Amino acid sequence: MEFIATTFVGNPLNIFIIALIFVAGWFVLRLCAPVTVRSNRPLLVAATLWGLYAAWEWLVLIYTPEADIRVDLLLIWPVITAASAWALIRTFR
Repeated sequence: MEFIATTFVGNPLNIFIIALIFVAGWFVLRLCAPVTVRSNRPLLVAATLWGLYAAWEWLVLIYTPEADIRVDLLLIWPVITAASAWALIRTFR
């Protein structure tokens, strides 16, 4: 858990890279998958959530750099984790 916290909390660039990975996966499936396969939309949803989280982290760094206790992460991390897991399961199913 400490690795996740040090990697993502206060590092909007790392979070944005994860969003770009989901977008790249969506783009590859969009180009390579047949038209009948529509399971790539969850990747776009997860990428959007990661992008919003990156923007939120950037705003927190700009406006409250002294924030030590981040209660907002109690809501953000479960949502991001569930959306990412759902996207990966739907994509590879």
